[in-house]
Amino acid sequence: MRLLFIGDINASSGREITSNVLPGLRREREIDLVVANAENAAHGLGITPKIADELYGVGIDVLTGGNHLYDRKEIYDYLAGEPRLLRPANFAPGVPGSSGYAGEAGGVGYYVATLVGRTFMPASDCPFRTLDRI
Repeated sequence: MRLLFIGDINASSGREITSNVLPGLRREREIDLVVANAENAAHGLGITPKIADELYGVGIDVLTGGNHLYDRKEIYDYLAGEPRLLRPANFAPGVPGSSGYAGEAGGVGYYVATLVGRTFMPASDCPFRTLDRI
């Protein structure tokens, strides 16, 4: 399986680069799965449903979020119906969004989860204990 992970897609410039480069790169390199962090895709803070759909449309399979995932109010309802937009798994239970996503790409099963650290961040469960539970 060929996996591409894109770090932090930040604001319109990051979205533009992703849109221009990813489709060709995915074909050229025969990439099976693309995972991208997009918690800052909306003007550097948060993500909107429109932007998430745009990123899926250019070839991203799973989007991850972090401490800025909820910075745009319009994302709350979207999270309930979009399991491929992930919140950190070590956020408190009951926080909106999926904490992990299982799928198949290139004939191989996969599971994607995202975690946040605790240094200079809002309170969250230990990422190491959370990963052990997963």
